[in-house]
Amino acid sequence: MSLTIAEPEKNIANKIADKEAVIGIIGLGYVGLPLAVEYAGKGFKTIGYDLDTRKVSALSDGISYIEDIDSSAIQNIRSSDMFRATSEFDSLTEADIIFICVPTPVTAHKDPDVSYIRSASQAIARTLRRGQLIILKSTTYPDTTEGVVLPILEEEAEIKELSVGKDYFLAFSPERVDPGNKTFTTATTPIVVGGVTAECTKVAKKALEQIIEQVHPVSSPRVAEMEKLLENIFRSVNIALANEMAQLCDRMGGISFWEVVEAAATKPFGFMPFTPGPGLGGHCIPIDPYYLSWLARRYDFETSFITLSAHTNESMPFYVVEGILRAIADQPVRLSEARILLLGAAFKKNVSDIRHSPTLKIIELLKNRGVSNISYTDPWVPSLSERQGTTLIEMESVDLTREVLELSDIVVILTDHDDVDYQLVADHARLIVDTRNAMANLNTDPEKLMLLGGGDF
Repeated sequence: MSLTIAEPEKNIANKIADKEAVIGIIGLGYVGLPLAVEYAGKGFKTIGYDLDTRKVSALSDGISYIEDIDSSAIQNIRSSDMFRATSEFDSLTEADIIFICVPTPVTAHKDPDVSYIRSASQAIARTLRRGQLIILKSTTYPDTTEGVVLPILEEEAEIKELSVGKDYFLAFSPERVDPGNKTFTTATTPIVVGGVTAECTKVAKKALEQIIEQVHPVSSPRVAEMEKLLENIFRSVNIALANEMAQLCDRMGGISFWEVVEAAATKPFGFMPFTPGPGLGGHCIPIDPYYLSWLARRYDFETSFITLSAHTNESMPFYVVEGILRAIADQPVRLSEARILLLGAAFKKNVSDIRHSPTLKIIELLKNRGVSNISYTDPWVPSLSERQGTTLIEMESVDLTREVLELSDIVVILTDHDDVDYQLVADHARLIVDTRNAMANLNTDPEKLMLLGGGDF
């Protein structure tokens, strides 16, 4: 007996309600692993897939490699037989709901690279069956779900006589992961979802509501995709404004932009404080403006304002390096012999994430200018083995001690981790270049402090 139109939707909805739906997750990084923990913790059998065998091995041993997920959480869901990690894609064939949580970088020309999404979609298409739900989580440009993923699935669906919205379901629900945020987690952060059809939205919303307190449906995947870009570009633009005004305050002298922001933040409406820094990091904010500008060009539209903000933020490592070089020039030491200690390698405080960290770019620029005696300290990042441009960066974090500080000609604060003894830095560093206002309210000799946006950088 053939299924009626309503039966696949009803069947998957019942499986979700009864916690009989098997969850499959492609990509066990900052987005995929928290999803897996949440679903498995709610009693759903969950299969996590990743090409990185080191991640799979760690999870199989009950070890988390993401600071927001305790190893005990991995051990708990493994001991309950609710979760297993694998590098064999065929293991996902039993999944009723599949989340795509793969990287979406840009090319050397700043164009979107959706090759990982394509590969995941092709793999899913090979075993696509009636009643499955596929949700794309990766940040991308509008029309990826319907213009990239759907055509790949439809090619196989036509052979199997499956129709989207009737036999299988496809939606986009952007991730809202904030590494290091203990208040807003995967479970407590409201999210958005948009399906290819109304039925797709309905089924996807029901699936997401099993682990997330508030799910906001929108009319289409394109709305959800554009919404995600708006979130990140909003931050990019406002951070660029703060960075530009900080540079102006430095040029003018006598005005601390940090004091300006603090004063403006006393207004209870119409203002949201953003602060300057050495550059943007993480996966989304440095990349998303280029996703949107690439899309806009396809419609003969130029996102001048948005692109300019991205360029402003990208220029900050150069600005910081010029400040460091000026500081070295004032010291009785040659540039090639200057000993520079960088405080912080992660892209933001209290995380180990170094993706697009401005520290990496600053190391590259300093090396290109002839500075070779560079060290770093970061309690969250014990070692670096990264290629930045043509520069191979291989370093070990040093302990932050009085001796290390006194031997350094300049200490540059690039990440303002909470678990750092800044008073120790204030007491024993010869010269401090502070890009994060980490030395605020400390007993610091003003003669040895250069503050980004402090009016004297």
